[in-house]
Amino acid sequence: MTIKSDKNRRIFLSPPHIGDEEIRFVHEAFDSNYIAPLGPQVDAFEREFAEKTEIPYTVALSSGTAAMHLALRILGVKPGDEVFASTLTFIGSVSPVTFLGATPVFIDADRISWNMNPDVLAEELERCKKCSKVPKAVIPTDLYGQCADYDRIREICEPYHIPVVIDAAEACGALYKGKHAGFGAKAAVFSFNGNKIITTSGGGLLASEEKSLIEQARFLSQQARDAFPHYEHSEIGYNYRMSNVLAAIGRGQLRILDERVKAKHRIFNYYKNALKDIPGIEFMPEASYGRANRWLTVILINPEIFGADRETVRISLESENIESRPVWKPMHLQPVFKTTYPSRAVGGEIAEDLFHRGLCLPSGTAMTNEDMERVIAAILKCRM
Repeated sequence: MTIKSDKNRRIFLSPPHIGDEEIRFVHEAFDSNYIAPLGPQVDAFEREFAEKTEIPYTVALSSGTAAMHLALRILGVKPGDEVFASTLTFIGSVSPVTFLGATPVFIDADRISWNMNPDVLAEELERCKKCSKVPKAVIPTDLYGQCADYDRIREICEPYHIPVVIDAAEACGALYKGKHAGFGAKAAVFSFNGNKIITTSGGGLLASEEKSLIEQARFLSQQARDAFPHYEHSEIGYNYRMSNVLAAIGRGQLRILDERVKAKHRIFNYYKNALKDIPGIEFMPEASYGRANRWLTVILINPEIFGADRETVRISLESENIESRPVWKPMHLQPVFKTTYPSRAVGGEIAEDLFHRGLCLPSGTAMTNEDMERVIAAILKCRM
């Protein structure tokens, strides 16, 4: 079998980047024989994550989707309810709405942050008030590691007593007005999937300033087992807790989060310096109220000016053994929300434009300058 040379090596979009600390904590987990879910590594990871983010109460779970499911259930979302959510997001942000029999309503993005448009949200809530049906919750997504405008969204929702659950799955290490992503919401959801800025291989976490909410989530995530020596259940729960071994990986990753954010910014700046003057290419903006973690570097391609569209560029990169990915396809365009779970959208034109023109570039924190030069050269090759 022929081994490819380094210059033809596969460049992945956002692969895990593991160091020595993670291995040390995993060894501790094995040495203690806590291999199954729960254990001292989980307890320590929850405590250390709370210290890092200053969100005081946390529960480590099997996925970000599980965290969102628990948050919405605890908030009383049920069949017949509506939940407003960003349309420009990953489906794991909104699928838990359907788990509970409720209906998602998809809110368009803005040009400032690419996140939920507060003006569109305000207009739709006013309309819903006149119809005497406001949503049970609002879920803004922190897209590609940039926080939504939390203060504006909360100010809009507060008169209606609507809780805000932040989908911060992509935003670990990002800041909003000097505070960590997710801070100040009713609850915040984080993901540590293998492609995130820090990873536990698979896993998530629910965080809140409300102790009772996290205690309830912890109870439900452990099969809702009542306080008896035998297994007693007065309600249905879930098997949603994080493994002690995965939490050990998370503890090591958390220690280098700031380094990973710096690396993501280095990658973004390298791409931007190389491509900022190329006609027809724009970069995802950074809103003035915060600091994005730049989980992925994302560009917009204007095909009339650049000479090739987003898909042409993506395919060209793939032919060079370089992974890239279109911006999330908006939820209101997904077939499942047209047929199986019919949902409505408010606006959507901006999200659609970002999807059609947006491309996520390889952004792994172990990338070298030579790797990025390969990506840049492949992009420029597409120009007419």
